[in-house]
Amino acid sequence: MKAFDLHRMAFDKVPLEFLGEVALRSLYTFILVFLFLKITGRRGVRQMSLFEVLIILTLGSAAGDVAFYDDVPMIPVLIVFITLALLYRLVMWLMSKSEKLEDLLEGKPVVIVQEGQLAWEKVRSANMTEFEFFMELRLNSVEQLGQVRLAIMETNGQISVYYYDDADVKPGLCILPDECVKRFMVVPESEEYACIRCSYVVAMQAGDHQLCPRCAHPEWTKVSRAKRIT
Repeated sequence: MKAFDLHRMAFDKVPLEFLGEVALRSLYTFILVFLFLKITGRRGVRQMSLFEVLIILTLGSAAGDVAFYDDVPMIPVLIVFITLALLYRLVMWLMSKSEKLEDLLEGKPVVIVQEGQLAWEKVRSANMTEFEFFMELRLNSVEQLGQVRLAIMETNGQISVYYYDDADVKPGLCILPDECVKRFMVVPESEEYACIRCSYVVAMQAGDHQLCPRCAHPEWTKVSRAKRIT
């Protein structure tokens, strides 16, 4: 075998005419996936639950094979599509009858911010890190956690945010990118500081060096008192 053989790299052993068949197969699988999305009534991946994403990945695997491999027949993929569509309808019906099954397949919403601070125990038990949703909060115009009365990670990955009125905003952890936030192991002046990891707020004196009483993290930053800009 010759290295860097452009013809082999581009076509391998398939004839040039097979490219037209690939185009037809790709159109076929595109239509199947499109029809499935129409059946489920979803507009995008962000609106899908874990179960629905799993269904799409399974269909996508079958669709990818039939699009590129000449020895994969097209009718069995249609059977896969029909089976998954029926399975989806059945599971949706079963979930409407069983809350436990719904929780198992769809998951449960997770409270991530409560009264201006990370709901640390709930975040940790859900095996998430704060960085997974700080970006989402910033996209919702949140600069610091004290602006947020309640934030919930929904089962589709989106975050529902409920804000304090400006008069009720609390001092909280600034969630801007790291280059915008100064961190301290030893605090430079007497002030309220927020734990970088769990957002716990503590009043400290200049020169203090302590571990967070909530998560035992040693790094702190000055609290932010910024109001929301809408």
